[in-house]
Amino acid sequence: MATDRRVSRVAEQIKREIGQMLIQDIKDDRVGAGMVSVTDVDVSGDLQHAKIFVSIYGTDEAKAETMAGLKAATGYVRRELGHRVRLRRTPEVIFLEDRSIERGNRVLSLINKISQEHPDQDRAQSIDDDVVSAEEE
Repeated sequence: MATDRRVSRVAEQIKREIGQMLIQDIKDDRVGAGMVSVTDVDVSGDLQHAKIFVSIYGTDEAKAETMAGLKAATGYVRRELGHRVRLRRTPEVIFLEDRSIERGNRVLSLINKISQEHPDQDRAQSIDDDVVSAEEE
């Protein structure tokens, strides 16, 4: 098992390298359908698996097309990682869509809506109630 420090260093290096690949190396047109950025990389403790979280800006169709392109490019990405990152074994790569930015924007819009509707009421209680109801949806 690798130390936590090593796992985080490997994750950062993988994030940096895959970001470069998205910009320069992956030629699949589907990947360019939506604006893609790597938001996080989760590497297992034994450095054998890497979950790559990507945020995709665009329509739902563009997001689906981009994810299909990324899944098709998984073999290429893993092979390139093997060349760029010096590890005994190159981790298996899995691309996952990160929707946290969308959820954050939705919560912010709810907060703004509430503050406009109830400018004089106790904002903290009103915001708490609406955020809890938004999370339950």
